[in-house]
Amino acid sequence: MKEAVLQALLTSVDQGESVALLTVTEGDGVFAATVGHHAVLWLDVDRAPVGALALPEALSQEIYASARDALHLRQHRHLYYETEQGTLKVFVEVQARPPHLIIVGAGHIAVPLAAIAKINDFEVSVIDDRGQYAHPARFPTADRVIAGPFRAELQKLRGGKAAFDNHTYLVMVTRGHQYDVESLLEVLDDPVAYIGMIGSQRRVRAVFELLEREQGIAPEKFDRVYAPIGIDIGARTPAEIAVCIMAEIINVLRSGPAIPLSRQIREERRARRERAAGEVRE
Repeated sequence: MKEAVLQALLTSVDQGESVALLTVTEGDGVFAATVGHHAVLWLDVDRAPVGALALPEALSQEIYASARDALHLRQHRHLYYETEQGTLKVFVEVQARPPHLIIVGAGHIAVPLAAIAKINDFEVSVIDDRGQYAHPARFPTADRVIAGPFRAELQKLRGGKAAFDNHTYLVMVTRGHQYDVESLLEVLDDPVAYIGMIGSQRRVRAVFELLEREQGIAPEKFDRVYAPIGIDIGARTPAEIAVCIMAEIINVLRSGPAIPLSRQIREERRARRERAAGEVRE
């Protein structure tokens, strides 16, 4: 492997970037001489790959597109091509950045949650509008601690390297429910893996119904929100609540069988919509 390819791969891994290593593993005909060639590429299509597969440009671009798709899905992939000039196999080895947990609110639950998430190999960001709470000294293991208005900082984070995607997990645990709701409205339409919001069942029901009435938000949009947040393990202390939140996030990440606290509200709301639809048809 050429030094430039190896260095690009190691640097990206060290910096927590998602990167793919492409290797020509088999080839015959005109492709026989390409076996053992490597290239490194990233999701950013404007970022030129490092290295070369020594293939025709059109075929290289097709392979790069398939490799970026594999990188987006975080899945290794074997690519096979059969042409008039010969056959070719390329292995795409994916080194994906860790899942990203964004904790909105830097209070008593956020401190153990950030630590537990880091132990579980998550990238961790913490946001709070109070500088004395959003302070690196309180979150020594977090990757970033941000002090500023919740919605504005979420917008900045979304626009930076930490794009909100299907490997992003958001937890709303601010000091006041109005801030949780404000943050929820900012991220409700983002293609993230998980949105969790703290609150009792009574309060969550009231908030969802209020937002539907006053802001005209489609009721089904709230089906993706895990509120009340967490898995029911009888948690009481901030650390125990952090465990139940992280358990739910891992359950979503791994498609686990655990039943979330939010299931009852979600099922009630779906049943109500079905009844309303039935009444309209009648």
